[in-house]
Amino acid sequence: MNRLQRLHDAGVSIWLDTLSRELLETGAFAALVDEFAVTGATSNPTIFAKAITGSDRYDAQLRRLASSAGDDLQELFFAVALEDVRRAAQVLLPVHRRTGGEDGCVSFECTPDVADDAEATIAQALDLWQRLDLPNVLIKVPATQAGVSAIEALTARGVNINVTLLFSVERYEEVIEAYLRGLEHRIAAGDPVDEITSVASFFVSRIDTKADAMLAPDSPARGRVAIANAHRAYGRYLARFGDERWRRLQQHGARPQRPLWASTGTKDPSYSDVLYVEGLVAPGVINTMPENTLRAFADHGSIGEPLGSDVSAANTALADAAAEGVDLQTITRELEREGVNSFCDAYDQLLRCIETKLGSFAMT
Repeated sequence: MNRLQRLHDAGVSIWLDTLSRELLETGAFAALVDEFAVTGATSNPTIFAKAITGSDRYDAQLRRLASSAGDDLQELFFAVALEDVRRAAQVLLPVHRRTGGEDGCVSFECTPDVADDAEATIAQALDLWQRLDLPNVLIKVPATQAGVSAIEALTARGVNINVTLLFSVERYEEVIEAYLRGLEHRIAAGDPVDEITSVASFFVSRIDTKADAMLAPDSPARGRVAIANAHRAYGRYLARFGDERWRRLQQHGARPQRPLWASTGTKDPSYSDVLYVEGLVAPGVINTMPENTLRAFADHGSIGEPLGSDVSAANTALADAAAEGVDLQTITRELEREGVNSFCDAYDQLLRCIETKLGSFAMT
């Protein structure tokens, strides 16, 4: 049994944190599903910016679309990106069926320009959900204040949501609450909840990058803050999806909103390249990995003691870091805003690239 299969058998769903036409057309994505225990995929504006700007595989489709649909850059982006999502969803459909709808999903993100507008997020997410019309697709909504409101409304409308850009346990509590309220609205309206899938993407490595910058080079707290923060989040997941309120929802067939560990590629080269995989093993979670992290774990990863409900060690690690000047609340607030801004930059770059391609088509 290979290492990734053992990780999967320990309760971790392995998702690929990238998506591209090349991966799909060459069969590389299908091979990862077949041979590397991959059971899902995630995408975001940065991922699609790299895919479309770095390849000519989208050019023929863009040329056809431009001749019939004009020069609406966002619409052109949606057309090519949603095709990739559909193809990936088709590859993953057997996994989705085999797991009773709990796995085998692919995510597509709302554009970052609506991240702080709840109504615009709701409208765009509903449009994307209806256009894709697939049971194993999730629409990504950032965990901004506006996003939390949108999550409740979209869940109530029956949309599968991947909550992204989650950094703080406090905001995670708000996200869980929004999901539960959305399910309760559906039940009150007499609508089914047994086919709704939701995940909460808790970002990891970026927290250590900021925390380590506040710590002395020889501090024992270095490289420990992110995993401790994620462990606390997992503790909240176990508590909130194990209480009486949740059991009432379960009676209607509701599924828990699974934690998804994102940003699990190691940023600091002095740390293990599988740090945020080995340190975040737990039943019922998802780890979405860049391909190089996935292959690194397949080569030399190991599975240690899984996370559990006892978060005392995590609280101690965070207290030690705080005593050395690490302000986790400030870090997570900054990372949420930086994440939105980074996606906005990538999205702008993506639209400029499409515009440039259209210009080159007109000259040929």
